Amino acid sequence: MWARTSSRKQTGVAGLLPLRDSGQSDKAFPWLEHVAFRGHFEYSLDAKNRLTIPAKFRASFSDGLVLAKWLDPCVAVFTPDGFDRFNDSFIHDMHPLSSERRRLSRFFSGGAFDGELDSAGRVTLGAPLLEHGGITKDVVVVGNVDHLEVWDRGRYAADQNDLPDQVARIAESLGHPS
Repeated sequence: MWARTSSRKQTGVAGLLPLRDSGQSDKAFPWLEHVAFRGHFEYSLDAKNRLTIPAKFRASFSDGLVLAKWLDPCVAVFTPDGFDRFNDSFIHDMHPLSSERRRLSRFFSGGAFDGELDSAGRVTLGAPLLEHGGITKDVVVVGNVDHLEVWDRGRYAADQNDLPDQVARIAESLGHPS
């Protein structure tokens, strides 16, 4: 899933200058319509539990962001549109009165908080999110295609120890198309 940035090409320096519309259509360059979050970055929360968002991603959050409890013990950071698209990807096909839909909706929407970056590119992580992720001071911000994940550095290191074996098993189970 990709985060749509605009139907028109925008220019600017991420994290430094505001985006401005160039007047050109993105249709000639469809890959410019999407942001893919990639890489990992180590940071420390400050005394007010503010997280610095990597500079290369700040422009993606110019319209705000959504901080949410994630399935793994971490905090997901979505654009508002990206969070809505994520929810719609599974909620839409579920019966509106089903207990499963209510539980999923309660977990994701009830555990999500709207936010904005301050002038230094930081956002405050609230107590419910810190507790969910077991996050203390040192964190890793991980790009995961359509969102960022904020992990406690120790938990991330433990997750990474097991990940290569898990990924190899998953990849082998996919088989090879003939």
